[in-house]
Amino acid sequence: MVTTNKPRGRPRRFDPDAAVATAQQLFHARGYDAVSVADVTEALGINPPSFYAAFGNKAGLYARVLDRWAETGAIPLEELLRPDRPVAQALAAMLEEAARRYAAECGAAGCLVLEGTRCNDAEAREAALGFNLAAEAMIRDYVAARHPEDAERITDFVSTTMSGLSAKARNGHSLDQLLATARLAGSALEQALPA
Repeated sequence: MVTTNKPRGRPRRFDPDAAVATAQQLFHARGYDAVSVADVTEALGINPPSFYAAFGNKAGLYARVLDRWAETGAIPLEELLRPDRPVAQALAAMLEEAARRYAAECGAAGCLVLEGTRCNDAEAREAALGFNLAAEAMIRDYVAARHPEDAERITDFVSTTMSGLSAKARNGHSLDQLLATARLAGSALEQALPA
């Protein structure tokens, strides 16, 4: 008698990494709350048991989406917040990059993370907040290295501006409108943090 070490049951018909990429598009385009498990399983061509076996639940999938986003779609803070640039100039460049990324592309507008911080699912909201707070900490540390007395208020200003850019992008503001706002905020930063 010949035995094989084949796994039991049917093999998975989908690539989990490709599934996360597809889910990222859905969550970004519609927002976390507007995407159902049925929407995801239909887009992936799988049944609910396969979905739950792969991701646990919708929030588990969203956490994987956020991890992917951090690697592929997040604003490159390390590249923009360089120590060889004036702080205000670096922050202004970051806001302009946010405006470009938040503008509607491929049917998705706004920031995947910032919009996730406002969703109804507590588990997904906490996951998004974790990414958001980490980004704010990086900005705060960057400002504090040269302007310690201004780090909190400047970080709050930048964070509020980014949230506003994301919300306005979600509401249909054009790239030109978003860039105009980012540039105005950049001018305010130049006044608040003279080189």
